[in-house]
Amino acid sequence: QVQLVESGGGLVQAGGSLRLSCAASGSTFSSYTMAWFRQAPGKARDFVAAINWSGVSTRYAEFVKGRFTISRDNAKNTVFLQMNSLKPEDTAVHYCAAMARTKSFYSTYARRDEYDSWGQGTQVTVSS
Repeated sequence: QVQLVESGGGLVQAGGSLRLSCAASGSTFSSYTMAWFRQAPGKARDFVAAINWSGVSTRYAEFVKGRFTISRDNAKNTVFLQMNSLKPEDTAVHYCAAMARTKSFYSTYARRDEYDSWGQGTQVTVSS
């Protein structure tokens, strides 16, 4: 089991940047695939970005590709999401998620039900 706590959300203007952090504890951080999902009011929780256990492989949703970058620091048990060129439609609660290393990263990285642990979320609001 791993416990996740997100931080770094806030209010920014369109075109601005924000960096989210997710601190993990309670398990071996480097054994988990990590990901970010987001959920706007009345909508499903959508995949945003994922990074495999070692950090060498990343995947992004098409709507953030070229704007967002996911990274991790296993020594600090932390995963990050650098968000640039933010748009009003990026407004959502952003959740950090962890998937056990025993699962296949390449076939499961975007599926909500494959993740084992979730943080409580951090609100990102982008004004127009």
